[in-house]
Amino acid sequence: MNRRPEHLTQREEEILRCIRQWIEDKGEGPSMRQLAHAVGMRSTASAAYHLANLERSGALIRDGRGWNTCRLGH
Repeated sequence: MNRRPEHLTQREEEILRCIRQWIEDKGEGPSMRQLAHAVGMRSTASAAYHLANLERSGALIRDGRGWNTCRLGH
Protein backbone atom coordinates (compact mmCIF):
# COMPACT_ATOMS: atom_id res chain seq x y z
CA MET A 1 0.00 0.00 0.00
CA ASN A 2 1.35 3.41 -0.96
CA ARG A 3 1.57 5.96 1.83
CA ARG A 4 0.93 9.58 0.96
CA PRO A 5 2.19 12.62 2.83
CA GLU A 6 -0.54 14.09 5.01
CA HIS A 7 -0.16 17.58 3.55
CA LEU A 8 -1.53 16.85 0.06
CA THR A 9 -4.50 18.92 -1.04
CA GLN A 10 -7.76 17.40 -2.15
CA ARG A 11 -6.93 18.33 -5.76
CA GLU A 12 -3.52 16.62 -5.49
CA GLU A 13 -5.18 13.46 -4.16
CA GLU A 14 -7.57 13.60 -7.12
CA ILE A 15 -4.63 13.96 -9.51
CA LEU A 16 -2.86 10.97 -7.95
CA ARG A 17 -6.01 8.85 -8.30
CA CYS A 18 -6.29 9.88 -11.95
CA ILE A 19 -2.63 9.06 -12.63
CA ARG A 20 -2.92 5.70 -10.87
CA GLN A 21 -5.99 4.78 -12.94
CA TRP A 22 -4.38 6.01 -16.17
CA ILE A 23 -1.26 3.90 -15.55
CA GLU A 24 -3.40 0.83 -14.78
CA ASP A 25 -5.47 1.34 -17.95
CA LYS A 26 -2.81 2.46 -20.44
CA GLY A 27 0.55 1.38 -19.00
CA GLU A 28 1.97 4.91 -18.71
CA GLY A 29 1.02 8.20 -17.12
CA PRO A 30 -1.05 10.84 -18.91
CA SER A 31 0.41 13.87 -20.62
CA MET A 32 -0.08 17.15 -18.82
CA ARG A 33 -2.87 18.11 -21.23
CA GLN A 34 -4.62 14.75 -20.79
CA LEU A 35 -4.33 15.01 -17.01
CA ALA A 36 -5.68 18.57 -16.91
CA HIS A 37 -8.65 17.52 -19.03
CA ALA A 38 -9.29 14.37 -16.96
CA VAL A 39 -9.51 16.27 -13.66
CA GLY A 40 -11.46 19.22 -15.08
CA MET A 41 -8.74 21.87 -15.24
CA ARG A 42 -8.79 24.36 -18.09
CA SER A 43 -5.11 25.21 -17.78
CA THR A 44 -2.09 22.95 -18.18
CA ALA A 45 -0.20 25.47 -16.02
CA SER A 46 -2.46 24.54 -13.09
CA ALA A 47 -1.74 20.87 -13.70
CA ALA A 48 2.00 21.63 -13.86
CA TYR A 49 1.80 23.45 -10.52
CA HIS A 50 0.16 20.49 -8.78
CA LEU A 51 2.47 17.96 -10.44
CA ALA A 52 5.53 19.90 -9.27
CA ASN A 53 4.15 19.91 -5.71
CA LEU A 54 3.54 16.17 -5.90
CA GLU A 55 7.06 15.60 -7.18
CA ARG A 56 8.55 17.74 -4.38
CA SER A 57 6.59 15.81 -1.75
CA GLY A 58 7.81 12.48 -3.16
CA ALA A 59 4.31 11.29 -4.03
CA LEU A 60 5.21 11.31 -7.73
CA ILE A 61 8.49 10.50 -9.46
CA ARG A 62 9.38 11.30 -13.06
CA ASP A 63 11.61 8.83 -14.86
CA GLY A 64 12.12 11.11 -17.86
CA ARG A 65 11.37 14.62 -19.04
CA GLY A 66 7.64 14.27 -19.64
CA TRP A 67 4.97 13.58 -17.06
CA ASN A 68 3.78 10.51 -18.93
CA THR A 69 6.94 8.77 -17.67
CA CYS A 70 5.93 9.36 -14.06
CA ARG A 71 5.33 6.72 -11.44
CA LEU A 72 3.80 6.90 -8.02
CA GLY A 73 6.26 7.40 -5.18
CA HIS A 74 6.29 6.26 -1.55
